[in-house]
Amino acid sequence: MSHPEAVVDLLALLAYAELQAFDQMATDARLAPDLRRRAMLSEMAAAEIVNYRRLESRLATLGAEPQAAMRPFTEALADYHQQTEPKDWHEALIKAYVGDGIADDFYREVASFLDSPDRQLVLEVLHDSRYAEFAGEEIRSAIAADPKLANRLSMWARRLVGEGLSQAQRVAADHPALAMLIITAANDQGDIQGLFKRLTAAHTARMATVGLNN
Repeated sequence: MSHPEAVVDLLALLAYAELQAFDQMATDARLAPDLRRRAMLSEMAAAEIVNYRRLESRLATLGAEPQAAMRPFTEALADYHQQTEPKDWHEALIKAYVGDGIADDFYREVASFLDSPDRQLVLEVLHDSRYAEFAGEEIRSAIAADPKLANRLSMWARRLVGEGLSQAQRVAADHPALAMLIITAANDQGDIQGLFKRLTAAHTARMATVGLNN
């Protein structure tokens, strides 16, 4: 059985991540080279705000004040987005594809240890696969047209992962109940090293699929 404080922390973290992702994608959509692509990224942003509302509602049901529950996570997530602001359309795509992908893998791992209905809620608000497919196809096409992009975008992806891990460690250090949930979930499925190996393997496969180096 998952600890109530840890569940509130996890849902609050995910809720604020969804809100930040909405802001970021809405901004990044302006980098799109045409209206079709702009509309797709805007649609991705709209999905984030719908997910945010669902998580906000669940936090209230659990007796938490949503804004207060999310507030401790705002600085770390804001710092992540500030340090990883895309400079062009291709970097925006990588951020959506790699950043969202590894975050979803992490939440999926931890969700398996939650009780219902929170387990289902977390799994349901993860990113729709068609958005990853869109970003992946865009990246593959861009690299096919200009192979030199692969090296720059691979370096950008590594920066995203490094910054994400840095902020994740910061959050875990500041929220012992959430850290314990992650550790307990990892131990339930093996160990913490095993968790990171699974996340790394999924990330490596995701990068290879679009022609990037890990």
